Amino acid sequence: MPLLCPVVGKEKKFMTAAMKSNGQADEKITALYCRLSVDDDNKDEESNSITNQKQILQDFAKKEGFTNTMFFVDDGVSGTTFQRPSFQRMERMAENGEIGTIIVKDLSRFGREQVEMGRLTQVVYPSLGIRFIAIQERVDTLTGDGVEMMPFHNIFNEWYAAQTSKKIRAVWQSKADNGKRVSSTVPFGYMKDPNDKEKWLIDDPAAEVVRKIYALCLAGRGPSQIARQLEKEKILVPSAYYDSIGRSHAQKVPANPYSWDQKTVVGILENRQYTGCAVNFKTTTVSYKVHKTIYKPAEEHQIIPNMQEPIISEEQWLRVQELRKHRRRPTATGRTSLFSGLVYCYDCGAKMHFAAAKSMTRNQEHFRCSNYKSGRGECTVHYIRDVVLEKIVFEAISGLADFVKCHETVFLYMLAKKTNAMRQKEHKKLQQAVEQGTRRIAEIDRLIEKVFEQNATGILSDERFAKMLQSYEKEQKALTQEVADSQQTLQDAKQKVTDLRILLRTLREMTDITELTPTLVNSLIERIEIHNNDKSSGHCYVKVDIYFTVAGMIDTPTEQEILAMMEEIRENPQDFRFVA
Repeated sequence: MPLLCPVVGKEKKFMTAAMKSNGQADEKITALYCRLSVDDDNKDEESNSITNQKQILQDFAKKEGFTNTMFFVDDGVSGTTFQRPSFQRMERMAENGEIGTIIVKDLSRFGREQVEMGRLTQVVYPSLGIRFIAIQERVDTLTGDGVEMMPFHNIFNEWYAAQTSKKIRAVWQSKADNGKRVSSTVPFGYMKDPNDKEKWLIDDPAAEVVRKIYALCLAGRGPSQIARQLEKEKILVPSAYYDSIGRSHAQKVPANPYSWDQKTVVGILENRQYTGCAVNFKTTTVSYKVHKTIYKPAEEHQIIPNMQEPIISEEQWLRVQELRKHRRRPTATGRTSLFSGLVYCYDCGAKMHFAAAKSMTRNQEHFRCSNYKSGRGECTVHYIRDVVLEKIVFEAISGLADFVKCHETVFLYMLAKKTNAMRQKEHKKLQQAVEQGTRRIAEIDRLIEKVFEQNATGILSDERFAKMLQSYEKEQKALTQEVADSQQTLQDAKQKVTDLRILLRTLREMTDITELTPTLVNSLIERIEIHNNDKSSGHCYVKVDIYFTVAGMIDTPTEQEILAMMEEIRENPQDFRFVA
């Protein structure tokens, strides 16, 4: 006689397929589901291994007479989410009526989220006529065994997941506090040391690609242009490169192994770890149940220097970040100027528009104020031809390079006086202020917690509590702002030193330069301001202000001024210096 199985739903339906004594339909699959999470404790690793789970499930199925079995395996996926590849495939097959029974080693292998667990096992599977078995807890929805205790098991499993998440975060924090890297992800260009998994080694072929990407960026190329250049030169994308050397990875290899995505290029250009440091706490998640990645602001990142050999210098990386803030877009012709993104109107401060057209010759390409608009705008024309600007900038750079080569000490002295660079004492004072302020902010947190407790227990009156709380919060707010300002001042000083090193190194290396290059311009020039055309003399004259990186506008001193400054340096050698 056929077994009639009631089904949950608006309309009750009945299964009429012949069933075996174990409750499984002949034609349907018995799904054997396994899962192992990276969050599982080490003590459970062996018992919960995929191999162990498979053996237990296979032995049980054979003993109980289940045939037509199929394994579904999710390795390295948290139980707090049900967005797992194999689990999703099993669910699709279940909805299509292909599965008659689902068997798991224990309920925690199935999942650690009690609400969804209850929905699947108590509503969805009964409505589909699917039998659910958890071996360890002796749960069997066909016989009803263990079903009443299942919600309690699920609650405990979810609690366990929450505690495990706390433990993992604590381990990460401990590693970070001890100056260790938290993330195990190795960026393209590095590889793990076979003898020490915590140590990274340079992967030379990949590192050369990384250096090439940075060089192209410093030469004025954008991410999409760099991606096209790499594809043109048939350079393998990271995933294809890993495949070519037999290195395991989780990335999908594109159909065209040379088809670089500009997002990949951007990721490489923004990755500070190429300077040799570790960057901890770049991301977090909403909670142990919601695995959506949240990117934290840069000021919350923990930077640990000298963790591995650098591929890119700190100066190069910082310069690339600065360049990316002022992205240059080509004209409709595809042409750009060496100075695109650097040229501003002296009067209104707007960026000047680079004009180039197919009908124009190289000699006709020019910059004009973007607020001019043929006399209908808010500003005057402020016109200069690109070739003229190039000549002016070249002469300025060459002149500065000659001056620095001959009188570097004088140049540094001028720069220190001009920028009023922080002295060692001021730098140390700011550092102490940051440290003391940070400690006091933490202390106020503890004091606020204490007054809350005293108020709750009646030791402190409501009136007194309100006054103390207001005072503490006011002090804490002021301190927080002061610490932030001091940190920014210190960061600005550090940036100035870095920029100065780039400037000096570039100027020192300038020998027999006959023309400007994008790399040279991007390394040396911070801003160019164009004054309005002056025709008072009968000739069109345009004044150009060139601001060098960190140095600003530099007027080369006369021989007498140089001699005077050299005398000042001899008398006061420590008066002005950059804090390294």
